[in-house]
This record gives sequence, C-alpha cells and structure tokens, in this order.
Amino acid sequence: MATRASIETLIANCEDALRFASDQYQESSLQEHYNGENYTQALQQLESAYNELAKMAQSANGQQREQLHRMRLQLQQAQNQMMLHDH
Repeated sequence: MATRASIETLIANCEDALRFASDQYQESSLQEHYNGENYTQALQQLESAYNELAKMAQSANGQQREQLHRMRLQLQQAQNQMMLHDH
C-alpha cells in the first residue's frame, strides 16, 4: 500500500510538472518555435509524471487511486494541449 507521504510527494511533483508545462506553453505562444528545447522538456516531464502515477496507482487504496486518477487527467489534458499547440 502506498503511504500518504509518497502520494503527497508524487502529487507535488505532478503539480510542478504541470506548472512548468504551463509556463512553457505560454512562453511558446510568445516566442513561437524558439523555445523548442524547454517545450520538449516540459512534455517529457509530463510523461514521466504520468508514468509515475500509473505505477503508484497499483499499490494505492481506493481513495488514493481516485486522487491519482484526477491528477492523471490533468496531466493528460496538459499533454494534449501542448501536442495540439502549433509552436
């Protein structure tokens, strides 16, 4: 079973990835294609966070799985938004 602390740490890491992705998304809107490296790094962080959530969900209880699922949806939404963005 996943500990409360490990879930909280993972959620915090996901929130950091989401913030970085949001910053890079906004930056790419201003700089167009000149921000490609950071944009790619943001996508990689989102993917990494998503994979960590999937692993953690395997050992989580029902309430924790629901919390992780909501975060996973946010990560997917950010990934989709960035992929569809014409930067």
